Amino acid sequence: MAALGMTMALAGCGSSAGSGDVTLRLVAADYGNGSSDRSDKYWAELARNFESEHPGIKIDIDVRSWKTVDQDVADMVEQGRAPDMAQIGSYADYAKQDALYTADEVVSVPTQANFLSQLADAGKVNRIQYGLPFIASARLLFYNKKLFEQSGLDAPKDWDDIESDAQALKAAGVTTPIALPLGSEEAQGETLMWLLAGGGGYLNNADDSYDIDSDQNIKTFEWLKKNLVGAGLTGPIAPAELDRTTAFKAFTSGQVGMLNGHPTLLLDARKAGIDVGMLPLPGFDGKEKPSMGVADWMMAFKQNGHAKEIGAFLDYVYEDKNVLDFVGQYDLLPVTYSANDAMAADSAYKELSTFQKVLPTAELYPSGKKSWGNVSQDIKDNIGKAVEPGGNPGVVLGRIGRDATAAEGAE
Repeated sequence: MAALGMTMALAGCGSSAGSGDVTLRLVAADYGNGSSDRSDKYWAELARNFESEHPGIKIDIDVRSWKTVDQDVADMVEQGRAPDMAQIGSYADYAKQDALYTADEVVSVPTQANFLSQLADAGKVNRIQYGLPFIASARLLFYNKKLFEQSGLDAPKDWDDIESDAQALKAAGVTTPIALPLGSEEAQGETLMWLLAGGGGYLNNADDSYDIDSDQNIKTFEWLKKNLVGAGLTGPIAPAELDRTTAFKAFTSGQVGMLNGHPTLLLDARKAGIDVGMLPLPGFDGKEKPSMGVADWMMAFKQNGHAKEIGAFLDYVYEDKNVLDFVGQYDLLPVTYSANDAMAADSAYKELSTFQKVLPTAELYPSGKKSWGNVSQDIKDNIGKAVEPGGNPGVVLGRIGRDATAAEGAE
């Protein structure tokens, strides 16, 4: 009778995990580079395993391209069709709209406590966590060891080395001495890497406000425009037209000497037989600067209810086995302490150790700002204009910076 009473009580608290009538919809980003490694396969298997242990909950998976997934989810929310969960690039705007569950409303205490503190803090708005980090990565400068050795080059130690190495690679006939992908796919990432190495960044560290058109940032883009793009060292495709995927494919085919890359590029380079060197992008003066880190986010929308079922699924998602299965497939970094410890202890992941070492001090996107989604899109669409012939870095960065400040201040 006691057991029956408990079952009835649970059934009275909305849709229970055993009610048999709850379908949760997850919209997720695709981390693959083609049909063979699409993220659908990971999520489909995880959903099947979860459903076998939770027969009252079905998971509807909708995997979309990174090029559209953020805007797709924004459109769904605006149209009143929010998914139960989204795994995308930013969460803060939805938190400001009061559209999201807080982390402690859905996941268990052990799950929430297991997130790396740096990433958990980055998932907070007004000190309350809404964004659950899903995966992390750090960015490093990749170089083709074979091309460097053929030209008698060592790894660059400052920006003068980057320029002179690129000049030597060009003289040796390398198609793209250094790739500068400032196209619409991920220009906000390439931009931040160079801004940090130039001593700047997206934010003023003193008051956490946007500082996109700082003197340091303008000088960085003036250097890129004059010393790399203007000198013909960035290859046949204009940076504003060059997407990351295209640049990565050119690197794995041996046509690129240097480019900024993330851990997944290791997987592709290894398959292609490219011997890769990696190091943090050198500071302009040779002094160490923060590397760029990235966290992509999982969030739970309140529109459809189902907090309990969402929590059961997310607790399952963040189990070590499932975390390591995903990051292992794409050479990314886990977001939990336990999975990071397991990765560090496993020799199969030794190539990722360089990324793990820089992640704790890496600087992330300002994802906690409600305006970041729109600012990020603005950078994707327009930052390449700063290095075009006749382009003015100060004008381009100034306009983006003013619009970012206005957007963050708007109600």
